[in-house]
Amino acid sequence: MRKVEVFSHNENWKLMFSEEERKLKTIFGNEIVHIYHIGSTSVPELIAKPIIDILPVVRDIHIVDVLNDEIENIGYESKGENGIPGRRYFQKGGDKRTHHVHIYQVGSYEIKRHLAFRDYLLFHPEVKKRYGQLKEKLVDKFPYDIESYISGKEQLVKEIEVKALEWYKGEE
Repeated sequence: MRKVEVFSHNENWKLMFSEEERKLKTIFGNEIVHIYHIGSTSVPELIAKPIIDILPVVRDIHIVDVLNDEIENIGYESKGENGIPGRRYFQKGGDKRTHHVHIYQVGSYEIKRHLAFRDYLLFHPEVKKRYGQLKEKLVDKFPYDIESYISGKEQLVKEIEVKALEWYKGEE
């Protein structure tokens, strides 16, 4: 049974992202348009599960399927779309997960959704604080129940996401 743990922000998370970014760029070459660090580990001063979420944007999502073996060779397990049409999802670290990679094709709405959420937290410290406090409460309440932890965040995440998408003017 996996324990749900959150930690204070760690500057090494940025380095861990950069290391994987370099590996992914080597595999994808010119197919990569952008690679973003997303999720709670990308937001300074926000507590997070120590899993680096990475969002590569590619020109053609189908190239990912051709490169699955190369991605698996750097330690990732392919999960296909994993419930989100148009995404290719990979996990690294098995039960002690260290990285999640969410790959989308240029123009996917999911890119905007992830970036808006991240950037909204970066520019709204009071919302970031509220989100962090909820995460701490949920970890205390559900230390061995990741599903309850995730569903406990769901309402606030949706609220933040709506505001973030209205506020966000970044890339799509």
